[in-house]
Amino acid sequence: MALSLRLSRGGSKKRPYYRIVVADARSPRDGRFIEKIGTYNPLLAKDSPERVKLDADRAKHWLSVGAQPTDRVLRFLDAAGVKERPARNNPNKGKPGEKATERAEERAAKEAERAEAAAAASAAPAAEEVTEEATDDATNQGVSTEQPAEGDAGAPTGADEPQSTDAPAEG
Repeated sequence: MALSLRLSRGGSKKRPYYRIVVADARSPRDGRFIEKIGTYNPLLAKDSPERVKLDADRAKHWLSVGAQPTDRVLRFLDAAGVKERPARNNPNKGKPGEKATERAEERAAKEAERAEAAAAASAAPAAEEVTEEATDDATNQGVSTEQPAEGDAGAPTGADEPQSTDAPAEG
């Protein structure tokens, strides 16, 4: 008969309370068990001594008989100093999924495009500065390089733009 040290859930909805039990591995989670060796109340503070109560002597006995603890119970046994819990390492668990990897690649491509655009924009003002220096030199020599703005009063108006008059239009 395969024995396991596991949690059996009690309590009401959203108010869990667990018993640490020795049970046949084939029996249901909250079903028949052989012996209750402790309790676990996850609602209490982590530093509370009432959170996990465990009969270490009985746990040692059942481990010597061949009972296998679940991961959570093994954590409790390790904290109590009954059995050492080996460190686990799953490097694939922290890796992003397929879709997240695609989104990251798209984001990197957009970022590269923005960097290229920024580099081109930073190169363009340098060329404008050169032309501004040339226009400054030209104005110093008495040559006018300015063009009249569209709304200037001194600029000639186009034929498609009617001139504003104070008199109302006759119709």
